[in-house]
Amino acid sequence: MTSGLTQEQSEIRALARDFVRGEIRPRAPEWDARRSLDPQIFSKLGELGFMGMRIPESYGGLGLDLLTYLLVLEELAWGDASVALGVAIHSGPVTFLLQRYGTEEQKGRYLPGLASGELLGAFALSEPEAGSDAQALSTAWRRDGPQRVLTGTKKWVTNGGLGGLVVLFAREADGGKISAFLLDPKIHGYQVGKREITMGLAASETVELHLDQLEMGDGALLGAEGEGFVYAMEAMEVGRLGIAAQAIGIARAAFEHARDYANERVQFGRPLADFQAIRFKLAEMANRITGARALTFSAAEAMEGRADPEAPSPGVMAAMAKLTASETAVWTTDEAVQIFGGYGYMRDYPVERLLRDAKGTEIYEGTSEIMRLVIAREAIGQTGA
Repeated sequence: MTSGLTQEQSEIRALARDFVRGEIRPRAPEWDARRSLDPQIFSKLGELGFMGMRIPESYGGLGLDLLTYLLVLEELAWGDASVALGVAIHSGPVTFLLQRYGTEEQKGRYLPGLASGELLGAFALSEPEAGSDAQALSTAWRRDGPQRVLTGTKKWVTNGGLGGLVVLFAREADGGKISAFLLDPKIHGYQVGKREITMGLAASETVELHLDQLEMGDGALLGAEGEGFVYAMEAMEVGRLGIAAQAIGIARAAFEHARDYANERVQFGRPLADFQAIRFKLAEMANRITGARALTFSAAEAMEGRADPEAPSPGVMAAMAKLTASETAVWTTDEAVQIFGGYGYMRDYPVERLLRDAKGTEIYEGTSEIMRLVIAREAIGQTGA
């Protein structure tokens, strides 16, 4: 696929790779150990335009196509998956929904700050009892004169404590339909709960949100009332491509570490890379990563209306890309640890962190099991869940 990139795409990817090599990769182990990113990293990415990749130039963004955005995400994940996840949530579901369904007033108020990195976007859909089943939301809003009053708890909200704009989903009280809202975290009643202690992506801030009689005006409603579930599913399709790119970046980093180590490490008088068992592992890593990247690029083309007419629908292509890329990342990082042997199990070496980070890509934005359900539904001609 590389030969098909335009000069601009190649230059943007090179810019991202240089920045990641100098500013992110050297600090990733430190951020993982202290479970916190440098708070300035998103501002620095904003200065390069990488927080506004999908935002139109008229609002201060770069207005890049989907493929170029995914190329940059892969580079960010090659450096640190926690950084890539923060950008993917911000630039995927959040800005996508705001651009598609926001009013001109909402776009003018939020998009320039999102593009510069001054505002960080968060996406609040999941709840303690509503993970894969997004229809089961219990967070609710009710009318109180000219205000809507919101009450409930959100779970696993990336950027939730840092976010300057939160896209949040809640249903109308007494079992009504789900709507989407734009929340400013400074609003009274918005409370950041406990910080989750995660297996991987340790530097990523994932929190609970508690909404205690939070009052919203009509300007907080995003799009049409009652259409929130549809919006959430559309955003998830875009988000899944971002996670696929992130998984590819993680896998590529693991492959490169394993390849270099196999060439340097000598056992029984020979480099590990001379042993057929190791050579086959590295070959399969390269094979799977290349295939996952090609599928992700094809899914991006489908999402932008350039698909083969006989290909699956764009949403199913996105599910295929996420499933394939995330499972490739987990397999590749596991094999990388095996190649490193005892050293791979130590936190002094990078591959154990990559294995922990990779596992998350099989879970968030839809588990691998949910991805298979999405794919199977179209494959066997069903229209229901």
